[in-house]
Amino acid sequence: MPPRVGNVKIRESLTVGEFFQWQSEALGLSLVGSDIGFHRRIREPTINRPGLALAGFFTYFAFRRIQVIGNSERSYLNSLPPEAARARFRELCAREIPCIVVSRGKNLSQDLLGIAEEVGISVFQTTMISMKFINAATIRLERDFAPTTTEHGSMVDVQGIGVLIRGESGAGKSETVLGLIERGASLVADDFVIFRAIEGRELTGSAREFGRSHMEVRGLGIINVAALYGIAAIRFEKRIDLVISLKPMEHINELERLGLKKKEYTILGMKVAHIELLVAPGRDMAHLVEVAALDQKLKALGHDTAIEFDKKLLKYMQEQRMS
Repeated sequence: MPPRVGNVKIRESLTVGEFFQWQSEALGLSLVGSDIGFHRRIREPTINRPGLALAGFFTYFAFRRIQVIGNSERSYLNSLPPEAARARFRELCAREIPCIVVSRGKNLSQDLLGIAEEVGISVFQTTMISMKFINAATIRLERDFAPTTTEHGSMVDVQGIGVLIRGESGAGKSETVLGLIERGASLVADDFVIFRAIEGRELTGSAREFGRSHMEVRGLGIINVAALYGIAAIRFEKRIDLVISLKPMEHINELERLGLKKKEYTILGMKVAHIELLVAPGRDMAHLVEVAALDQKLKALGHDTAIEFDKKLLKYMQEQRMS
């Protein structure tokens, strides 16, 4: 097997500029004023509403997070005398917050925008209501902050099952993937897969942006899968459900025959079902991978064929002894 190539990378923060560049379109964000605060860092992947802080209570204030000012915060500031509103807002901005987002397409007064500019904090406007923005931004921040690693291999979506295909150079990974695409599977990544563990609950794989929809086939070179097979033949990201390692025939005696001994493959601390398949002339590897993926889908529904067969066999043997 090829060595595992990736070191685990954990993002501890991202700049306000990165957040705006990556998420502005999805979150309906527009910049109000200048980019003076784009260098500031977001250090927690969630959002805070600073209502208590604007009221003067800063105990446990989550200053490392993006601050969202919604209708209630705006109404409170508008209810204060202008001098008091400026003082409360200035105190908020003095807490090293990353940036401020104003929801519902609203804006702050010129006085408050001037204070933010003076302190060096960028202010954004979103068309979303506060709760929708908080939910959507948190999901995207969790993804941006998620630990990542890389693996050699090709990843495909086979009838809803994300499969990582591993093997030595020349083992037939590309031919297997092409056969699967011919059967309706979708390419996620070829040769180099980036895995991301989101909140420790989901493990997803994707390709490097410049390599999406492309794969290398020995003898043919680089091919564009989307151009040849259509846009449905690629996926940008997919949860991984199964790892398949292609093994040469000399390993035949090492492989499990009945499937009772379950193997697992660990990526970013998360365990994934692992199967080893023998590669030999005449074997339709694409068909075998497809069957393995469908069997994994059956197991996810609570039906493990190997275990069910073993139980039937034990029951039959017990009945034979008693007869």
